[in-house]
Amino acid sequence: MIYRQWRGLCKPEYAEAYLEHLQNVTFPAIRKISGFSSASILRRRTGQGIEFLIVTQWSSIEAIREFAGTETETAVVPPSVQSMLVEYDQVVRHYEVVS
Repeated sequence: MIYRQWRGLCKPEYAEAYLEHLQNVTFPAIRKISGFSSASILRRRTGQGIEFLIVTQWSSIEAIREFAGTETETAVVPPSVQSMLVEYDQVVRHYEVVS
């Protein structure tokens, strides 16, 4: 099992729109990928905006590759979402479950 972690800082006025994008566009699309297990959205308010931490769970790096392409550590952030963000991780982190 592999957890994929990505962080983005959203402009406060776009926080709800970004959340809706995740729930209505991103997650429905990745649920169709064989090997996708689950997704969590974590958020917190900071002085600069609303920080989101997105954690997805996958059965293998091959399943992640189906979502992210050959460069699995490159973040998948559509242009329409980029404009909602103050900053975001360009590179994601993958963690293997060991226990």
